[in-house]
Amino acid sequence: MSVVAFAVIAVAVCMASCMQASIGFGMGMLAAPVVALVDPALLPGTLIMSATVVTLMVVVREREGLDLRGTGWALVGRVPGTIAGALLLVWLPERGLALLLAAVVLGGVVLASLGWQPAPMRRNLATAGAASGLLGTATSIGGPPMALVLSGAENATVRSNLSAFFLVGSIMSMGALAATGNLHRDIAGVFVALIPAVVLGYVASRYVNRHLDKNRLRIVSIVVSTLGAVLLIAQQLL
Repeated sequence: MSVVAFAVIAVAVCMASCMQASIGFGMGMLAAPVVALVDPALLPGTLIMSATVVTLMVVVREREGLDLRGTGWALVGRVPGTIAGALLLVWLPERGLALLLAAVVLGGVVLASLGWQPAPMRRNLATAGAASGLLGTATSIGGPPMALVLSGAENATVRSNLSAFFLVGSIMSMGALAATGNLHRDIAGVFVALIPAVVLGYVASRYVNRHLDKNRLRIVSIVVSTLGAVLLIAQQLL
């Protein structure tokens, strides 16, 4: 990988880490289209490992807002979803995966724009957990389903519970990817090199949270994610 290519990915991961730490999700929606354009072989492993670092730091910071019961029901659904996502990654060709990635991003954008918000009941939490596990393992974008269910809570509560879910879920996904041969030394090497960018994004989020409310960050994530998905579709079709 060239220095320029790595720099582009590092900037995207840094911004995505800041978003993830600020609103509880966004690592995949923001960074995945960029990584797919530069080096699709790094997906989804590099971003899943990077998300693990961010979510761990956020869980420690926002631990007072944790609701372990609700997170537990979501994790029950995450298990079968993770297995299905790992199998999908094996069966789907690279171009198909890229188009699926773009479709997931645009689907999340549409739902977020419409303001649809299911109630955080056990059934909805488990269903969102399963959808998040499938999408997160296959494409590294598992945020939208869980974010929809939890979006009505206070900012700190959303961040802490989404981060706790994604922390455990990312560990599950890494295990599934390793079992199917989609997590190897090259991906791990790039992840290690990206850790400073991840940490920098987390640190930046502490300042961003003081000045930007959830609605403004939500608008930014929608715009950036839409542009990234459109570019990715254009690249695959052309």
